[in-house]
Amino acid sequence: MEPLREVDGRAIPFGAKNVDTDVIIPAHWLKTITREGMGRGAFETLRKDPDNLFDSAEFKGAPILIAGDNFGCGSSREHAAWALLDLGIKAVIAPSFSDIFSGNAFKNGILTVVLPQPAIDRLLEVAKTDPVHVDLENQVVTTPFQDRFEFEIDPFRKDCLLGGLDEVGLTLARDAAISAHENKRQADLPWLEKVTGEK
Repeated sequence: MEPLREVDGRAIPFGAKNVDTDVIIPAHWLKTITREGMGRGAFETLRKDPDNLFDSAEFKGAPILIAGDNFGCGSSREHAAWALLDLGIKAVIAPSFSDIFSGNAFKNGILTVVLPQPAIDRLLEVAKTDPVHVDLENQVVTTPFQDRFEFEIDPFRKDCLLGGLDEVGLTLARDAAISAHENKRQADLPWLEKVTGEK
């Protein structure tokens, strides 16, 4: 997972409420065994409209998505986070998220920012013409017009995103402590080797 400190650029002014994971990535995409190419299926139904925001020249490749209340509700599919990431989305800003979606997004390196509806309304307006800046380290979303919206984030999640640490990365970061424990256990309890089959 890549470290995430800031996300800067155009933001897709989506704004729809109660967008479930089936809208984010339809069920027939769940058969894949790789994350690559999942962006092609992101918002597939909406993208059938030739005037959709996701494929417009203005917003194609935008790293920020501004959504409505209860984003990511519905079934708990990690594929939704994979699809957003493959689409190029690094941060989603909304008034609220499904807990499962928010957890899946975090585990895949996507920042979910919760802001009140008036802030979302302002960002939706700005995003139509100008870029948005998300600063994770200082926990603030800003615009070129001096708008400044502070947000809260769990300190553990913040540290993981800043360091680019997923669950595997967190384990590897403690490699020295794990090895020290294993060596001490073998020295203190050698009889366990016979029980566990270790050599």
